[in-house]
Amino acid sequence: MENWQNYTTINSEIRSEKPSIKGTRTTVSDVLSYLVSGMSVVEIIKSFPELNTSQILAALSFGAHRDSITKISVA
Repeated sequence: MENWQNYTTINSEIRSEKPSIKGTRTTVSDVLSYLVSGMSVVEIIKSFPELNTSQILAALSFGAHRDSITKISVA
């Protein structure tokens, strides 16, 4: 998803500035954790009706983007 920025935000007043889904208190890491635990997109939406498929895909894209720009320094 090219436009993950349209669905994610970092707000100092929401969840201690963790990246979250716009208009919700759900963090990107919450969504990624649900997916890693084996929940399907349909199950996530059923459990959290404030989310939609585009937002869930944006969370995945955000995670992939962040991973691509993170550098680890090895001493």
